[in-house]
Amino acid sequence: MMKLRTILNAVIGFSLLIAVWQLIIVIGDYDQVLFPPPIKVWEGILSLIQDGTLFTHFQVSLYRFLAGYLSAVLAAVLLGLILGRIPLLWNVLDPVAQILRPVSPIAWSPFIVLWFGIGDIPAIVIIFIAAFFPVLLSTVSAVRKVDRNYLKVAQNLEIKGFKLLTKIIFPAAFPYIANGLHIAVGTAWIFLVAGEMVGAQSGLGYLIIDARNSMRLDLVMAGIVFIGISGLLLDKAVGVFEAWINRQWGIGKN
Repeated sequence: MMKLRTILNAVIGFSLLIAVWQLIIVIGDYDQVLFPPPIKVWEGILSLIQDGTLFTHFQVSLYRFLAGYLSAVLAAVLLGLILGRIPLLWNVLDPVAQILRPVSPIAWSPFIVLWFGIGDIPAIVIIFIAAFFPVLLSTVSAVRKVDRNYLKVAQNLEIKGFKLLTKIIFPAAFPYIANGLHIAVGTAWIFLVAGEMVGAQSGLGYLIIDARNSMRLDLVMAGIVFIGISGLLLDKAVGVFEAWINRQWGIGKN
């Protein structure tokens, strides 16, 4: 029943959005070439699907995203678990992280291109930077919030070192770490597309730029719609993973 209600709400919300979109075009009397109506965008989506262009660019973007995002999550979680257990070291590194965190990954692109050349690697590095800090900060914060009773039990059972991190601290901290995973999905996906719009010859970002250069704004809007849907599905995939992990540890919702 809850899922049906969620689907119904989504349908109503998107219907209102499309209605407002069409209404703005009618009232403003905009040229369809400059501001394509929903039906033209839908036709653009179908054309991109039929000729395979959409999925070709999506596969490239998805590969770059997964390579950058998963490597960032692995590095950030491992580092965060360690730094969260060493407050003195984290107090030294925290100011550095706070300075680097607000810097847009795109700002590093001149150096990234010089260091790694052109191709997939620069986009993967940009995604890595975008995803790394949200996961790192949420992991450190989560580790420092772990219930002390868990640590006392682990001490009584003589659980130490790496086993303590993986068996006690990580499961206890994971619900908070998951918040960072969701945030990182959004930021990484945004900067992937932005990076592809700046200096790539493939991917969804490049698809939008190429359509803009051809003055096919219906395809530009089609690309934007697909980027939004893809980002939503990626976030839902993280939610499914989070629910699966919680069930494995017996803390899933009934």
